[in-house]
Formats: sequence, structure tokens, C-alpha cells
Amino acid sequence: MTSPTPETAPDAVPQRPSLLRVLRDQRKTVTLALLLVVATYWIAGQLGEWRLAACIAAGIGLGLVNHLVTEFWLLKLISSGEEPTRSKIAVSTFIRLAALSVVAVAIAVMFWPDGIGLLLGLAIFRLIALVMTGIPLLKELNKA
Repeated sequence: MTSPTPETAPDAVPQRPSLLRVLRDQRKTVTLALLLVVATYWIAGQLGEWRLAACIAAGIGLGLVNHLVTEFWLLKLISSGEEPTRSKIAVSTFIRLAALSVVAVAIAVMFWPDGIGLLLGLAIFRLIALVMTGIPLLKELNKA
């Protein structure tokens, strides 16, 4: 009797991608986004800038949705077993970011001047998500 190879082992079968799995995997990012929203309302609310706080919170929310959609797409791509090509990744990224940009700019213009907070919220979330993604990578590099 032969032992199972990595290809036939039960753990080698990729799990089916689901939104619940993405949320579970990204729980630190989701928690941080919620804390940022609470902090935004707490700080801007005390200054009487409720509309600005809502725009910043919406920007953080759009950033979080973009992050989760990206993670879900990557999980689907990895679990499908197909080899991703540069052009496929580039086209998908371009479409997603173009849609995000159109929505963000439209909302920013509709709620001008407080709407600029939406772009600020997007930038803040993106910066923090980048740091949170980079920390595990740096830890792995230090182990090697």
C-alpha cells in the first residue's frame, strides 16, 4: 500500500471559494476597517462634521469592498487550478479599479466639498491594507 502523495492527499484538494471564507481570512482587515469608521465618526462627529465623517466612512467601506472582492477573485483563481496569465490579471484589475474610481469620483462630486473625504477614506484604507499585507511577508522574509 502506498502512502498518499501530495496531489492525492485529502488536504491537497482546494477548498471551494466562498465569501464567508474570505471574510474569515480577512477578519483583521475587516475589524480594522470598522475601527477606522468608528474613529472617523468619533473625531469628525465631535467637530460637527457628520457629512464629512459619512464620506470618509463610505471611502473606507469602498476600500474594504474592493479588498474583499480582490481576495475572493484571487481565491477563485487559485482554487480553479488554472495558470493565471499577466493579461488576465491586468484586465481584471483594470476593470475593478476603473469601476471603483468612477463610483468614488461620482460620490465625491455629488457631496462636494465633504465628498473629498471619500477619497481620503479610500487612501487611508489602502495604506493600512498595504501595511497589513506587507507585515506577514516581512515576517516570512526574516525567517528565511
